[in-house]
Amino acid sequence: MEPAVSTLSYAHLSDRSLIRVGGAEAQHFLQNLVTADIDGMTEGGARAGALLTPQGKILFDFLIYRVETGYLLDAPSETAADLLKRLTFYRLRAKVELELLPEDIGVIAVWDDASEAGNALNLGPEAALACVTDPRLPALGMRISGSVADLSAMLDGSPADVAAYDLHRISKGVPEGLKDYDYSDIFPHDADLDQLGGVSFSKGCYVGQEVVSRMQHRGSARKRFVQIESGAMLPEKGADIMAGGKSVGALGSSAGTGDSAVGLALLRLDKVAQAKDNGIPLQCGDAEILVKVPDWASFSLPEPSTAD
Repeated sequence: MEPAVSTLSYAHLSDRSLIRVGGAEAQHFLQNLVTADIDGMTEGGARAGALLTPQGKILFDFLIYRVETGYLLDAPSETAADLLKRLTFYRLRAKVELELLPEDIGVIAVWDDASEAGNALNLGPEAALACVTDPRLPALGMRISGSVADLSAMLDGSPADVAAYDLHRISKGVPEGLKDYDYSDIFPHDADLDQLGGVSFSKGCYVGQEVVSRMQHRGSARKRFVQIESGAMLPEKGADIMAGGKSVGALGSSAGTGDSAVGLALLRLDKVAQAKDNGIPLQCGDAEILVKVPDWASFSLPEPSTAD
């Protein structure tokens, strides 16, 4: 078979796993659990989503693909078994099938050349379980699920690794669970999930929905993941972002770009605005940083007077 894609960068996301959710009641089951609205999703559709604690914090985050046999959850491999266990706990007597797919069935990310990316759809159902534009942000590229060996043989482009994809993701300002934040620590608004299409405010109840809806209606999300840039290397995830000797947030993932670095950080936007207004530089370890709100975000730095 001729290569289906050319002049693209692609990488097998070996740190991601797939869970299949099938059965007669799969849609109803997921709709009542996850933050995304999956009603009306047709085959080939995709959503970002999360499963929350009753207190409204992110317990797991994932992408959801509608496929012929039900749904695929594209989730971090590190916690895929725990996610499967939690879904099994909620299943009770529902007619739902849950299965962690084997390691040779995985996820490949394709990015860089948007004009060519659509050709990946020509892989067809015989090669791919799912082939979608990333539902969080089209600029992230495409995600193709299926036999890693078969898909890799068909893709004609520049093979890369997970680190290269993470640099691409960071450059677009999109945070991910475990890489940027720990589970059970932050709310969907903190992780910008509401901005990236992963939270529905119009569907019925799901686990943690009341807290998330209250944050939305009150506009009380003061912390957000934003992009940062530095002329020096950044420390490890979790390092404090400091302004005038006080912490205003924490570093998520980062990547070097030559002599500089880019990263994502969960920051108190009001504190950052106040520091900027007062001419106080932001530091992360020994590196001075600049903050940038992602281009796709509808939020901005507030007036500095709102800081307390």
